[in-house]
Amino acid sequence: FFFFLFESFNVCSHLSFFSLPLLLLTAHDICSELRHEPGCVKTSKSSLLQPKRGWIWNQFFVLEEHMGPDAQYVGKLHSNSDKGDGSVRYILSGEGAGTIFIIDEVTGDIHATKSLDRERKTHYVLHAQALDRNTEEALEPKSEFIIKVQDINDNAPKFPDGPFVATVPEMCEVGTSVLQVTASDADDPTYGNSAKIVYSILQGQPYFSVDPKTGIIRTALADMDREAREHYTVVIQAKDMAGQVGGLSGSTTINITLTDVNDNPPKFPQKNYQLYVPESAEVGKPVGKIKANDDDLGVNADIKYSIINSEGANMFSISTDRETREGIISLKKLLNYERKKTYTLHIEGTNTHVDPRFSYLGSFKDTATLKITVGDVDEAPIFSMDYYILDVYENSPSGTEVGAVTARDPDSRNSPVRYFMDSKEDGERYFRIDEIRGVIRTMQPLDREDTPWHNITVMASEVDNPNLNRHVPVTVQVLDMNDNPPEVSTEEEVIVCENSRPGQVIQTVTAVDKDDFANGQRFSFALPSHLPVNPNFTLKDNEDSTASIIARRRRFNHLTQELYELPVVVWDGGEPSLSSTSTLTLRVCPCQRHGKIRICQGEAFLSSAGLSTGALIAILLCIIILLAIVVLFVTLRRSKKEPLIIAEEDIRENVVTYDDEGGGEEDTEAFDIIALRNPAAAEELKFRRDIRPEARGHCSLPHNHKTPSVELDEVDVQEFIRQRLVEADMDTSVPPYDSLQTYAYEGQGSSTGSISPLDSVAAPSEQEYNYLEDWGPEFRRLAELYEDSESDVTT
Repeated sequence: FFFFLFESFNVCSHLSFFSLPLLLLTAHDICSELRHEPGCVKTSKSSLLQPKRGWIWNQFFVLEEHMGPDAQYVGKLHSNSDKGDGSVRYILSGEGAGTIFIIDEVTGDIHATKSLDRERKTHYVLHAQALDRNTEEALEPKSEFIIKVQDINDNAPKFPDGPFVATVPEMCEVGTSVLQVTASDADDPTYGNSAKIVYSILQGQPYFSVDPKTGIIRTALADMDREAREHYTVVIQAKDMAGQVGGLSGSTTINITLTDVNDNPPKFPQKNYQLYVPESAEVGKPVGKIKANDDDLGVNADIKYSIINSEGANMFSISTDRETREGIISLKKLLNYERKKTYTLHIEGTNTHVDPRFSYLGSFKDTATLKITVGDVDEAPIFSMDYYILDVYENSPSGTEVGAVTARDPDSRNSPVRYFMDSKEDGERYFRIDEIRGVIRTMQPLDREDTPWHNITVMASEVDNPNLNRHVPVTVQVLDMNDNPPEVSTEEEVIVCENSRPGQVIQTVTAVDKDDFANGQRFSFALPSHLPVNPNFTLKDNEDSTASIIARRRRFNHLTQELYELPVVVWDGGEPSLSSTSTLTLRVCPCQRHGKIRICQGEAFLSSAGLSTGALIAILLCIIILLAIVVLFVTLRRSKKEPLIIAEEDIRENVVTYDDEGGGEEDTEAFDIIALRNPAAAEELKFRRDIRPEARGHCSLPHNHKTPSVELDEVDVQEFIRQRLVEADMDTSVPPYDSLQTYAYEGQGSSTGSISPLDSVAAPSEQEYNYLEDWGPEFRRLAELYEDSESDVTT
């Protein structure tokens, strides 16, 4: 097959008609064909006579899956420029060029070197070009062409979604659709019968069938019963080549399940049942079970039970357990063996979801008979009433009868009954019961105002079986007696305005009474008759259990008298009538003019401030006390001064407390060692230590003179200090902390001796000490001491 493509030929789009190379055409044939096509561009006769260059195409199809030893011939390229002398070289490019498709450069023959698979790639797009072998110039422009892979039947049908699971209702009609299966074939559906599939059933007959063209599976047998067989396995085959011999095939499996429908009525396993129920069974509690079987599933097996005879329905009830589908029989009333010993129940079980399609099978219900035998048991005593309400007057003496309860043994033995009260309740403090007759009496007088109602529990037991007992609630009402006098209600303060007029109602008062409505809600009021007439106020009984306080004079002044007292007598209308006297306090204050509300101005001021009079006084006192403490503290600080001169009479030890380290011998404020060594001479050695001499060197003693302190060398100062230390330790009156006492005494263990001028023994000096008198009278005594010391040494 050849196809001619001209370079300079201008034709219409109908050239696409020649894309299928079915014929070998010449340029003249194409043009003559196009002349008869409407809309095509006609070329002149002269132009047709001119020779045109163009391509000549050969084979364009290649079979897939070629298994021969030689390369498969595809087609031939040829240019009209090729004279057959080998001067034209053909070049192939594009998809698979050089690898799958090769071309003979001289002849233009194309071959396929590999086996091709149409399912992987259906066609290849390549480009051809003719070159002058000598000059490598293009003789023809590069042109595109397509090589198509021709299909063969090399793929079997497949079910991509298999295996399948399907359901269909039981008892359905023949031809009911179950499922549609579809197979796919990878071969070319437009070429031959390679992809034309036909379905058939390999397994599942005679229950199911399949449509050979559509693959729809249908039921083929009527009245398939799930209770007989529930699961089916169907195998479907798909074959190509329209089912002809030699076609390829594939198969799949469909698991079909029959779903349930209500085609089975409930059925009791037996028609007669027996049940034993003791007479002590509680009302509302289950006493037995019964069950009907149903072969269906789910809601199709739901059963409703009912008692259809009146004898059983009056005493018993039945309900359905949704989990077990059992009928639960319960007691509606108490059983009494002595009255009735047996009961017969007709029980019916009915499906709740009935399918009308299967009504021809009969009624979907069943009945059974249940005979219940009542068992005799030893029962607890039964009270004549479910509860008792008794009453008694308050203040009744101890032992007053309140009422009685009655109980009996319901059994045929009629055992004697004993009564007692529940020990866990407070009723035992107020009441007691006769254990034989059941009479309840008081144990002490009752007060209605304290407890108007008493709730007690009375229990009864048989003499033969004390552990078997029954209880009953008893309510005792305490009846009222007029034993409480009324009292005037004084919750609100009575305010009297200063501008009150004679006859003006000051306030309306009421009374309260602890007694009940019958004795305490009718009150009368009056002023005490034994008192003189009150010149300020009077009282008017309004005869509606209230009274009005009325002013008798004009003008009240709270500065003259702020408070008034008004005694009021009130009595009730009970039998006997009781009365009491209450004293009301009336406060006089200036009132506001607007409105009916009367508020004391002073109290209004305090109320607006949020403080009472007492609170204001307490705050003022606290402020005064704080000011006094501050003034006292400042005064003490100003008056406190340290004395500069030690009194002559003060020769006791002085304790000096330092917050830093001492100055040693340079510390002139330390304790005077002279007083320690010779207390007798301390009086003579006292001097002013607050004045420092200008020339301290003049104050030193001559080194050769012996001072009076030398004579005290023999005194054991260390022993003296130790004794004072022991006394300080044993003294219980001293503060509980350490004290520091400085004696300016050096121990005797020093090898260098004392460097104190007090202990210095020097040679007699001829120095005069009269100049010390020029320093003042304070140093006159010092000069005398030094002179006396020198005279003693000389002597």
